[in-house]
Amino acid sequence: MRLSHRISVVAALGTTQTLAWASSYYLPAVLSVPMARDLGIGVPTVFAAFSFALLISALLGPYSGRAIDRWGGRPVLIATNLIFALGLFWLGSVHSPFGLFAAWAVLGIGMGSGLYEAAFASLVRLYGQSSRGAISGITLIAGFASTVGWPLTSFLQVEFGWREACHAWAALHLILALPLNYLLPSPSPSAAAEHAPRARPAENPTPARTTWPSVVLAVVFAITWFISTALAAHLPRLLMGAGATFAAAVAAGALMGPAQVGARILEFGLLRKVHPLLSARLATVAHPVGALLLLFFGAPLASVFVILHGAGNGILTIAKGTLPLVLFGSQGYGARQGMLMVPARIAQALAPWLFGLCLDQWGDGALWVSATLSAIGFAALLTLNADMGNVREPASAGAATPGGR
Repeated sequence: MRLSHRISVVAALGTTQTLAWASSYYLPAVLSVPMARDLGIGVPTVFAAFSFALLISALLGPYSGRAIDRWGGRPVLIATNLIFALGLFWLGSVHSPFGLFAAWAVLGIGMGSGLYEAAFASLVRLYGQSSRGAISGITLIAGFASTVGWPLTSFLQVEFGWREACHAWAALHLILALPLNYLLPSPSPSAAAEHAPRARPAENPTPARTTWPSVVLAVVFAITWFISTALAAHLPRLLMGAGATFAAAVAAGALMGPAQVGARILEFGLLRKVHPLLSARLATVAHPVGALLLLFFGAPLASVFVILHGAGNGILTIAKGTLPLVLFGSQGYGARQGMLMVPARIAQALAPWLFGLCLDQWGDGALWVSATLSAIGFAALLTLNADMGNVREPASAGAATPGGR
């Protein structure tokens, strides 16, 4: 018995993505301090291990994408659940810095083959060019990963300890996420043939047409993920640098999640009829507008800044999946998506450290750095046009076998 309806597939993938993000990307924010204290190391060492995992995920992404292009997402995501479970169980059992880095290296393999890029590629293998709504649906559900993950991890850590929290997340991968990924449908044989390397050239843009858009998207995604990761690590400190009290900074920061989800609802509804390139341009402009408001008017507009930044980030997460699809087509989507995200993952790994240095040097003036980067991303997107995405796809492309195989 496999999932056959698109809504059920999106619900399953959204649930497994929520669990994957909560048990990896959002884990250090809660467990870094008790982990460092128990292992007798500094908190920066814990985050260094996490950055190491992000670098591994960057290198692995293209290979994972190719595997999904060839076999579909189901076997790759099932394997990823096993890898996540192994890494989390290992992480909860380490007693040395070496063990810490080794466990995070395993988790990096899971992150490189089991987060959004893998889910997006899985949907494209199933539904081809009509995947935009499904991609939006997944990000809408998984947008609550921090909302669910941080309180649950904190509860487990307080009640049972950080090691037991890691082991609990490992168990959830085995008893919840793995069965849901097992139920995913497999691509139909015709879809597999259409995604094979020998596909007809007429179905895809020529290399000359894809080079510049690929460079632009790689730059935009790197900028976006640098800024989002930097602010995820330093937002309260940044807002306090602009004059907000600690309580006001925390209250404003709490608006990040709702702003992201609200923007994704907008994308899923009103903006779904708009070309993804236009919505991406609007999203890229949101951060610099909010940054300028905060720089010139200070703490009273802290909440406005957070809402604008969160909304832009929420839509750009979807754009990461939809822009490569509309510009290049569905063939080879997984491998291309993995390559485009290599610079973004590296930028993500360096962001907390580099933006922290900017904060040390300039305080809230560090926003000039992030605003300038966003402006560069916006200018880069202006060099692209919607006609680049005129890719002819056969009518049967991406259709899923009704009951799976």
